Amino acid sequence: MRKLFYLLGVCAMLMAFAGRHVLYAAATEDKASAGPEVKIDNFSFTPATLTVAAGTKVTWTNHDDIPHNVVSDDKSIKSKTLDTNESFSFTFAKPGTYPYFCSIHPKMTGKVVVQ
Repeated sequence: MRKLFYLLGVCAMLMAFAGRHVLYAAATEDKASAGPEVKIDNFSFTPATLTVAAGTKVTWTNHDDIPHNVVSDDKSIKSKTLDTNESFSFTFAKPGTYPYFCSIHPKMTGKVVVQ
């Protein structure tokens, strides 16, 4: 009986490890196919200007220890407040220039140019 529980425990650990590996692989693939990323770090958006084609999904990820958000000048794009490692995505359908800022720290600015 003791051996049976031991074997069940080993099987459970192996299945948990295999499941994590599959989830990690899926997350890595999603990140790679997600499109361009703007990093929020040290109270700045990097790159400050990003040029993309129409129909591109852009993701902002907060790598700062301080909360930030993303708000376009015309308020057509507005994220929730992003804590550390949280992300916000927006798909730019039409060509144009989209200036944005962090409404919590208005000196933080950037823009997306859609061609």
